[in-house]
Amino acid sequence: MAGHSKWANIKRQKARVDAVKAKIFTKVSREIIVAARSGVPDPAGNFQLRTAIDKAKAAGIPNENIERAIAKGAGKLGANSELEAIRYEGYGVGGVAILIEALTDNRNRTAADLREAFTKNGGNLGETGCVGWMFDQKGVCTVEGSIDEEQLFEASLEAEAESYELISIDEDTEGAEVFTTVANLENLASILKHKGLAVLQSETRWIPSNTVEMDNPEKARSLLKLMDALEDLDDVQSVTANFEMTEELMSLSMA
Repeated sequence: MAGHSKWANIKRQKARVDAVKAKIFTKVSREIIVAARSGVPDPAGNFQLRTAIDKAKAAGIPNENIERAIAKGAGKLGANSELEAIRYEGYGVGGVAILIEALTDNRNRTAADLREAFTKNGGNLGETGCVGWMFDQKGVCTVEGSIDEEQLFEASLEAEAESYELISIDEDTEGAEVFTTVANLENLASILKHKGLAVLQSETRWIPSNTVEMDNPEKARSLLKLMDALEDLDDVQSVTANFEMTEELMSLSMA
């Protein structure tokens, strides 16, 4: 799984908490609305909703906002939301494959915004299926805190996880990411918690099956600008790409 979380690590390193908080609120609220609409509007019986609420709380979203989003998804605040999940695909500089997940109530607007972001940053929006075959969807649990690897291994084995990787969540916090099938994600999260591990987040994530090494500073800078531009769009929920770059080049490109 090496390299799969490169962009996730970059985002952690370059997060501008105050500047992006409003966008995080919007994105996570949309996840809650869709989760409440697609299943029972009760987190006890809806794992997708429960994980969205956990993400909202981790982002500091007030409880009243969370309750309002659940009510909206359940159709208790007027017309039910018409948000739909759509996947877009494209290329960045150097042939880097990019997969985008969006929640939108206007496909034309979203596609136009994405196309503009790609065009302005040296990439291009492709047809459905052009890069999707390079990615596999997995369930991922992020565990935070000092890791006892023997404990993590035994818990992962019991939960039928596929693999795990030790990571740095931020400068002061160790952690790990544990990977499984999408269908087994709820079971994995439950067993990790039962074994005393602090599960920070449970989510589905697209994992690239191959990667492109980015070693040109100008191309790296252009690529990171594109990733930022895509993630800044209101309708975009997640962006995944199959590039690798050294930490030194990453730092230079973000300067």
